[in-house]
Amino acid sequence: MTASPADADGSIRPPPAEEAVRELGAWLVDQTIHGAAIDRLLEGFCERLNALGVPLLRGHLSFGWLHPMVGSISITWSRDAGLTRDRHPRGEVTEEWLASPPKALMDSGGDFARYRLEEGEGVERFEHLADLEAQGASDYVLTLTAFRDRKAALETRDGLIASWSCDAPGGFTDAEIAVLKRLMPRLALGVKAAVREEAARNVLSAYLGASAGQRVLDGKIRLGDGDEISAVLWFSDMRGSTALADAMAPSDFLALLNRYFDCTAGAVLDHGGEVLRFVGDAVLAIFPTDGPGGGERAGRLAMAAAEEAFARARRLNEAREPDAPEIAFGLALHVGDVLYGNIGVPERVEFSVIGAAANEVARLEQLTKEEGRPVIASDAFHALAPPREGWENLGPRHFRGVRRPQTVWGRGA
Repeated sequence: MTASPADADGSIRPPPAEEAVRELGAWLVDQTIHGAAIDRLLEGFCERLNALGVPLLRGHLSFGWLHPMVGSISITWSRDAGLTRDRHPRGEVTEEWLASPPKALMDSGGDFARYRLEEGEGVERFEHLADLEAQGASDYVLTLTAFRDRKAALETRDGLIASWSCDAPGGFTDAEIAVLKRLMPRLALGVKAAVREEAARNVLSAYLGASAGQRVLDGKIRLGDGDEISAVLWFSDMRGSTALADAMAPSDFLALLNRYFDCTAGAVLDHGGEVLRFVGDAVLAIFPTDGPGGGERAGRLAMAAAEEAFARARRLNEAREPDAPEIAFGLALHVGDVLYGNIGVPERVEFSVIGAAANEVARLEQLTKEEGRPVIASDAFHALAPPREGWENLGPRHFRGVRRPQTVWGRGA
């Protein structure tokens, strides 16, 4: 016989007060309007449910994530441990997920499930529910909210899975479950708004770079919007790419190209730079000089990224198959003022840098081929970024469109 839900002293719990439930619903709407993070939304929701008299032990949210590497995120609140967050790699399908209550709910075509753990429901079938029961949970409620057509939502993980556990004898009351069902659409709306906003930020960051993406989100979307900044400029170009593209299968060449980008653009990102453009197989990047440490720090970060890029290429080349092509590239480093903003046409803009310094760094890179040096730097960069050992003064060079000759420096990889 099912026990009546009761408090620790044996008294039957009264239903949550109607006015308090309405206030919690209004709080969820207000938090959504003001862009609350999902972590804080879950934490505030769970704490307020407890304050309403709902004996919530654990609340858990899981939702899809639009990111090149992360497929979904799970956030858990527990009364004792507070908040924890887990990221799940894109494409990952684990045995734990396949044998979980949420997967069973999705396969059933339903959107609500309940397991009275106190009575052993689901404990033998699901290891996760057995763990919750061992932690003192008496009841488990699971909901699924699709953010679009159900089939499409399941295929793309575009929705919210929420689960709630309590530890009171007899589990949740009918009134408490009714409150959860009533408030779930508001909570799901807050999660959806946050996911969509972060998805826009992730997409812009992946395609434009973190700083440029944030500028676009801040409203700089019109042609000509931009700022003049001082930055260290990086321009690297893959060697022999035209011949390799002709000789290799397209899929093999694409894989090689991505390994090269991991060496160069990956090193830039790992050292705090920002990749602005992939120009064919060339990489244009910047290290702004307006941060802590100014130009000297930007120069040191650029040099560290350069050394790491060549180190990565060496490791890949040493591990390659005997008949596989080597990864080789030239790199130019420069420093100057550029306009950082939108260029193009009103209907199709691109966030990039323009100006004399941007043109000069591309021409500097051409010297790496003529001089047989993997790295060429301008005199301005050489003066900016100690230590200066290993550099050789190559003398003045004339660049097309530049009136005065510029002293250039070269070094090995």
